[in-house]
Amino acid sequence: MNDSERLELAERAIANGAADGLEAAVSEQHEALTRFTHNGIHQNLDSSQTLVQIRAVVDGRAGWASTNGQDDADLAIARDRAIAQARFAPKPVVPVRLPERAAYVMPELPYDAATAGTTPAARAEAAGKIFAVAEQAGAWAAGYVATTAGSLVVANTNGVRAAFSGTSAATNTKCVAPTASGYAEAYSRRFAEIDTAAVARRATTKARDAGELTAPDVGEWTVVVEPAAFGELIAYLVPHFSAQRVYEGASFLADGLDRRYMGENVTLIDDYAHPLFASCPFDGEGSPTQRVTLIENGIAKDFVTDVEWSERLERRNTGHYGGSGGPAPRSVVVSPGGRSREELIASTKRGILISRFWYIRVVDQRKAIVTGMTRDGTFAIEGGRLRGGLRNLRFNVRILDLLAACELSSELALSGGYSYGIVCPTAKFERFSVSSVTSY
Repeated sequence: MNDSERLELAERAIANGAADGLEAAVSEQHEALTRFTHNGIHQNLDSSQTLVQIRAVVDGRAGWASTNGQDDADLAIARDRAIAQARFAPKPVVPVRLPERAAYVMPELPYDAATAGTTPAARAEAAGKIFAVAEQAGAWAAGYVATTAGSLVVANTNGVRAAFSGTSAATNTKCVAPTASGYAEAYSRRFAEIDTAAVARRATTKARDAGELTAPDVGEWTVVVEPAAFGELIAYLVPHFSAQRVYEGASFLADGLDRRYMGENVTLIDDYAHPLFASCPFDGEGSPTQRVTLIENGIAKDFVTDVEWSERLERRNTGHYGGSGGPAPRSVVVSPGGRSREELIASTKRGILISRFWYIRVVDQRKAIVTGMTRDGTFAIEGGRLRGGLRNLRFNVRILDLLAACELSSELALSGGYSYGIVCPTAKFERFSVSSVTSY
């Protein structure tokens, strides 16, 4: 469907309902993925879904229902179910209110038709370039090449009419050599900008150059952390900037805004319009999403809200509706520093380069303490140069302590996982706590 057809579907979903207010969110998602291992494709996925989610408000209560159907009968069943749930729902602390119509600003070039139309053959060709590089280096590769096209329309009985379409492309590659493995990734709004051969070269170089792995000492280290790893650390910090988390005391920000929590060189901004994101300019309620400075020069400035939490805390609505989990930042950018990744390495007399983390888990939510392991490219740094691969290590760190004494590189990259995307540079941390070392 196009935006007009999605909007027409949403308007039919909220028509003729016996409720104080109705909202419909129509989402279309097309996900295509080519997965490979041992230099061969073993899985292709092509999934498309159209979903209509209806929220009904009755006497300040809310009910939800959804359907994949698009005819009037299917929509009426879902709408009536949402209304029935709202009538019997518990009365919330703040009566549920649907947002009013407001203007929003579209980011530049969020949608690329060529990416949306990428064929399985094109993804296979991109994967083949990875295989060729890996085979030439005497390694084998595992990972995926993927494209996504998504659209969202939100309409409600208060006059909200919001529409967005966007695309994304990604490759994630692990190359395995006889003694070690290496990792690299690339993300873009456009499939044509993904250079899979270059990604493979970065991954195979790490696998090949590691040599025989040695074991680092347990203790505190200076580490240089590439965007794939740094982004995952930041992803565990992002939930702290939810109004609900702050109110419930589950965030370090419960100690107050306008306080220093990080080094003066650290600034975090939630910016949907950043060129590496170019994401949706409104939230799931249809409220315009604001650019929010979360941390400025190490000092906490703000957190994100939605309709409910802006009213509960008497703050502006930043347009970050996150459903039952409360408001959530969606497009966090870590501002860059002044030196390159290579300069950060060259300035390290003795340390560790970390390409990627694995199985990070929260130890203390409020204090932002996490534990996890390294994977696919951990190197010793001696005298400002990489000196061979290290066995994987387990760490136990407080993210705020790392950000209190860090250097950031000048290059920004979009990194991501199954549930997050972060724009960040390479980072250099002091006093990174290595608690144990693996046998591999």
